[in-house]
Amino acid sequence: MGKNSKKRENVVYSTNPNFGYNDEEEMEEETLENNQQLLYVSIDRKQRKGKDVTLVEGFVGTEDDLKDLGKKLKSSCGGGGTVKDGEILIQGNHRDKVMELLEKDGYKTKRKGG
Repeated sequence: MGKNSKKRENVVYSTNPNFGYNDEEEMEEETLENNQQLLYVSIDRKQRKGKDVTLVEGFVGTEDDLKDLGKKLKSSCGGGGTVKDGEILIQGNHRDKVMELLEKDGYKTKRKGG
């Protein structure tokens, strides 16, 4: 399988001039209102050489909205981080500050872990 052969496994060639591949695009979920979101905030040290990372999970919405939220949280905490696999990772132990910022924006938050 090559890079460009996604979802075209069963069709090799068609002589029909009106033929179109059925590329089933993944539908992104629409972003819920802030007050309908429940975000879990925790501190993670696993596979990070003992360094603390603030982890925000449970966001329901588009990838762009998640990236915007991640950018806002990272800049407010003054640290680096990333957004991947539907999670926001912020370098350092900023759990309380992140929870405060999210609640100020109208999100419901829960502390996860110790």
